[in-house]
Amino acid sequence: MIELPPHIERKAYSDALFGKTSDEINQLVNKINEDYDYWDKVKYKPLPTGCTSQMLWSYVKASRLRGTILVWPKYGIKLCVTSQMQRLCHEFDMLFGSFWTSEDDTQSVERKHYLASSLMEEAIYSSQMEGASTTRIVAKEMLRKNKTPKNKSQQMIVNNYNTIQYIVEHKDEPLTEESLLHIHQLMTEKTLDTPEDAGRFRTNDEVVVADIIEDEIVYRPPSHTEIPEFVDELCQMFNSNNQQVFIHPIIKGIIIHFILAYMHPFVDGNGRTARALFYWYMLKEKYWLTEYMSISRVIAKSKNSYERTFRYCENDENDIGYFVTYNLRALKISFQQLCDYIHRKQQEKKAANAFMAMGNINQRQAMILQKFTDESGLVMTVKDVQTLFSIASMTARKDLTDLVQQGYLTEIAINKVTRGYIKKQEG
Repeated sequence: MIELPPHIERKAYSDALFGKTSDEINQLVNKINEDYDYWDKVKYKPLPTGCTSQMLWSYVKASRLRGTILVWPKYGIKLCVTSQMQRLCHEFDMLFGSFWTSEDDTQSVERKHYLASSLMEEAIYSSQMEGASTTRIVAKEMLRKNKTPKNKSQQMIVNNYNTIQYIVEHKDEPLTEESLLHIHQLMTEKTLDTPEDAGRFRTNDEVVVADIIEDEIVYRPPSHTEIPEFVDELCQMFNSNNQQVFIHPIIKGIIIHFILAYMHPFVDGNGRTARALFYWYMLKEKYWLTEYMSISRVIAKSKNSYERTFRYCENDENDIGYFVTYNLRALKISFQQLCDYIHRKQQEKKAANAFMAMGNINQRQAMILQKFTDESGLVMTVKDVQTLFSIASMTARKDLTDLVQQGYLTEIAINKVTRGYIKKQEG
């Protein structure tokens, strides 16, 4: 159970808003707002002399009230944009824009390689958050080899992967009711108890969010009768930049994520669809580096915190500052993971350069040989190489057959149709 924050009397609010506060309290409030702490953390903060935890909470709420904007007036959903939020958005703007300043042939190969991997990671972790139980290794193998899903968990991952690819291909198109329903249908096909619910809005108010462990209902979304109006407002927010109060696009994308989850317009698959919309909005706003990041991987590894931010928002007068702060942190961690991943791959590339020094080896072939060196007993197919580097089947086959002809690999029969390639045994 998440404790409700204390009620603040009108006089306490007035004193906190207009009264004089000490530098010590101001510094403490600023630190609390930097992390956008909820009452369950604020009440344990070391207190200045003469200040109670309830008084401190009133100062925190007053400071947030000063910078609050209504982002969805009908439901009273509001946000205080803090200095920390603005700082992170500025950092993202600077980092995203300068990450790859040029694209020579080598970088093009690497970027395709990173992209193929990140799309898989995003699909896998977003699905695992919603209950998919397949391991990452099995899931990647399935996606790389384009295998038919064997169960619901694998189907969820394939659906997520197909949805992300669809979004990438249609990122510059406006969001409409039809495209929203199509996204949901792609995301939930063959995974719902009632197949007809895929690509269809809910038609009753029986959908609730429940805590299975505590056996309690933690959230009831608005009535299904409000969904048509909601969809119109969502599409308008998604497609238009003509807002009276400027909201940074990254924060706006997070808001879109939140409000779809808040409305819960579908019987199931709301979380996956909401994260897909955030992904789409970021690409639409030219944050192209998002395509190379797996934000869901970060969220999946702190799922309890992610879900708790929804409860904080609901408990604290629909203040979504908690949700925005959490997602900005997740974005920052995801970016750092991308940097670490690229650094690791660059080290592998340096190791692969030793193969290139032997002559008649291109960059892809060197990376293929490096994978055989790193993974004992590895078997690769044309399809594996095609997916790994996002290249045509003919190109992948030529890379492998060239390596066979040069004596680096051996071709083997996997079955009557498929041929595999293994590292040639010395001697």
